[in-house]
Amino acid sequence: MLIGGLDIGTTGCKLTLFNEEGKRIHKEYSDYPVMRSSGIHEVDAEAIFEGVKKVLRGTAGQYPKIAGIGVTSFGETFVMTDESGKPLRPAMLYTDPRGKEQCERLCKKIDPKKAAEISGVKPHEMYSLPKLMWIKENEPELYAKAKHVFLMEDYIVFLLTGKAAIDYSLAARTMGFDIRKLCWSREIFDAAGIDADLLSKPVPAGTMAGTVTAEASHLTGLGTETKIVYISHDQIAAAVGAGVFDSASAVDGAGTVECITPVYDSVPDMEVMTRGNYAVVPYVIPGKYVCYAFSYTGGALIKWCLDTIAKKEKEEAEQEKTTVNELLESRSESPTGLLVLPHFAGAATPYMDTGSKGAILGLTEETTAADIYRACMEGVAYEMLLNLEYLKDSGIHFQNLRATGGGAHSVEWMQMKADILNMRITSLDIVDAGTVGSAMLTGIAIGCFENLGQAADIMVHEAAVYSPDEEKHRRYMDIYKRYRKLYEAVRGLV
Repeated sequence: MLIGGLDIGTTGCKLTLFNEEGKRIHKEYSDYPVMRSSGIHEVDAEAIFEGVKKVLRGTAGQYPKIAGIGVTSFGETFVMTDESGKPLRPAMLYTDPRGKEQCERLCKKIDPKKAAEISGVKPHEMYSLPKLMWIKENEPELYAKAKHVFLMEDYIVFLLTGKAAIDYSLAARTMGFDIRKLCWSREIFDAAGIDADLLSKPVPAGTMAGTVTAEASHLTGLGTETKIVYISHDQIAAAVGAGVFDSASAVDGAGTVECITPVYDSVPDMEVMTRGNYAVVPYVIPGKYVCYAFSYTGGALIKWCLDTIAKKEKEEAEQEKTTVNELLESRSESPTGLLVLPHFAGAATPYMDTGSKGAILGLTEETTAADIYRACMEGVAYEMLLNLEYLKDSGIHFQNLRATGGGAHSVEWMQMKADILNMRITSLDIVDAGTVGSAMLTGIAIGCFENLGQAADIMVHEAAVYSPDEEKHRRYMDIYKRYRKLYEAVRGLV
């Protein structure tokens, strides 16, 4: 029995196929363009579907008998469509600045604290609802034509099956979902002046949508017997794929964005959470919730450093037949003593300050590219420690991180994080935890696995364990005391 996880990202989608023994059989990837200009950040939903069709055709062409595919996606971004699912306009990304004024007006109609208590998120223009308000005000004719408002998970599932539903965790990224009652909040939607019936019906993660329609079969190559499953917001899928099911552990998503996802046994104190701009999201296990503590630049900051600062070292690495990462790591040691504020794409939690900028402090004539490279890794880890300190009052008590993403394969970075966070970190053997989690939930939905525990035993595999070094931790903390003051010191200057 073959099961697949389809992960729809902001700039590309990937499909990974597994057998019932948890072995990865096949992987496909396709990218699509994102349009960013002054004041407009959008993606063409039809281009996303083209990418999805490409990875599905590429997989189904070699493996025609796929039992089921689960769909996970990035959050917030929505597409307005006609009755058939044809987009009426490009989809606004969460970084699009439009919706700020609408969000401010919404907060005058409903107390922001009450909105956060209901929805699990502090009101912000990044979420779907303020952007829907912007469209209704600025493009009223288009709003009037809309028959559906889909986020990317339910958009793709609708095109494959004709069914319109959305899982709880992705619904929570709209700012209009009641995280306790697990339904759309009529109070918030009424205050926003948006018709909640335009959105899909909320359902639990892992709910089966149905089988592929004849039309979708023709477009994708999938058989009409292939079952399609609603999975979740991509961070939730990654938590499942990391095998994190209780509050004793958390996920370190070491990808382009750095994200730590702890699990809570109930809804945490929303006053504490909103103070640090943390979202509270229903998890796949009934009654449990997660939050996202993240930095916009995790692996993205390392890539910037390699592309901008270490061009010469890249050439040297090619000549020496090694990786530029290994070359740089051999030429510097931690702690570097440098301070890097990793806000190169703005600040995420706990600040949620899109105007913040990155900074590198402590440079001298002796500073090398290798020092800056390592300091960038340190800066990301310091930022996550700052987040964990903010979250202490919310009741987190995990002592183990399970790391996924490309950064999980960096021995130096994993050990550095263990030393800075003073916590054991277990790296997993697969980069794409989101597709693993999607396949796990799909396997449960179609009867391949009995439950999450069995699915994890088969599909989640540890690669290495990193334990903290007490002496290194002490040295890092001497520097971290200065790092904690860095944002306030720099923000007023930029």
